[in-house]
Amino acid sequence: MKTIVILGAAGRIGDAAARAFVEAGWQVRGMARGAKLNQLAPGVQPIEVDAFDRDALIEACRGADVILNALNPQYTEWAEKVLPMAENVIAAAAATGATHMLPGNVYNFGYDIRVGTREDDPEIASTEKAEIRIAMEGLFRRFSAERGVQTIILRAGDFFGGTKPESWLDLIILAKLKKGIFTWAGPADIPHAFAYLPDLGRAFVALAEKRQELGKFERFHFAGHTLTGTEMKAAAEAAVDRRLSQRGVPWTLLRAAGLVNPMLREVAKMSYLWRTPHSLDGRKLEQAVGKLPVTPIAEALRQSIADLDLDGKARQAA
Repeated sequence: MKTIVILGAAGRIGDAAARAFVEAGWQVRGMARGAKLNQLAPGVQPIEVDAFDRDALIEACRGADVILNALNPQYTEWAEKVLPMAENVIAAAAATGATHMLPGNVYNFGYDIRVGTREDDPEIASTEKAEIRIAMEGLFRRFSAERGVQTIILRAGDFFGGTKPESWLDLIILAKLKKGIFTWAGPADIPHAFAYLPDLGRAFVALAEKRQELGKFERFHFAGHTLTGTEMKAAAEAAVDRRLSQRGVPWTLLRAAGLVNPMLREVAKMSYLWRTPHSLDGRKLEQAVGKLPVTPIAEALRQSIADLDLDGKARQAA
């Protein structure tokens, strides 16, 4: 049986990927700590390991065919945690001979991100977070070239869906759904890249099962759903079968609040993505694994709303 170790298995991406790999017949070992060990997806073998303990991490990954690096520190802790954790993960992949997989994001392309962004488009460190992600992927590229460690990066837009909260969908877009309010963080006519996590999880499985046909360092783009605010609102209304009123995000106030709130400061720095039209070109992924099923957006939103009870249990039951 093929074995995958998922680091950060209790998080949004880790949980969605774990469910997809279990469904595909893989043996799944999920790394988490403390109370999160009891929050893993059904069928996942729990492993308690500190990602900063390199030796323990290596031992936990012994026997794995694939390591999925879904570790994601708090937004305010990226500068001190992302690269040290990445160094330990790639060391574990090198020591065990496992393929290393990483969920990528769109930060790497900076302010110049565009509609139809391809894997080989220029990477621009417009923000500190872009600089960190570029450095991390550069580390993985060096390990592939110098030590033969295979890394497969699957880049996607804003994540939503699945059973775990704290995505843009539940924190902002549909946070006030029970009051009949839809919130969009930018101009309503600007296209924005999204990834429905159950679909993304299945894409990771497809790439993992093709890993022996791929190069030592591969990057793929997951097209997902590209939607304007107008299109997302229409899909949300279809999902709940009623009209919603629309609100915006008061970025000026959030930037001001960021002077005393580090989390709001970091979120505000990335607000350009809501003003910059962008999408991801998924043709390379399709060429590698074939055409993957895509959950229609209204259905994806309907399931996401139900999974996180965003519309209230009474309304869902009705």
